[in-house]
Amino acid sequence: MKPTILYDGYCVLCNGVVEFLQARQKPGALQYVAQQSPRGQQLLAAAGLADLSTSTVVLLEDGRAYLRSAAALRALRQLRFPWPLLYAFILIPPFLRDPVYNLIAHNRYRWFGRLPRE
Repeated sequence: MKPTILYDGYCVLCNGVVEFLQARQKPGALQYVAQQSPRGQQLLAAAGLADLSTSTVVLLEDGRAYLRSAAALRALRQLRFPWPLLYAFILIPPFLRDPVYNLIAHNRYRWFGRLPRE
């Protein structure tokens, strides 16, 4: 299975990031699944993450699940140049990266909006 990003399908910011990634990814490099979808729920359960908050982005790659900033940074490796260069931020320890991620994730609806549930 190709690397799969599980994202909050109701989050305006998250959907914008998905569009950004789709426009810049290497052909067929990533697939995207909303966490709230039946397929998203199935993938989360299979990864042992069924109870995970939708505020956490997940990258499923090579049988592993990467969360928060690690997921975002690893996804950048699947984009066309120059975006993979940003993967160097993985050298910053997660205890410094993830609080920034968590701040944005916690405020994403307030700052960017929420899509209506269908």
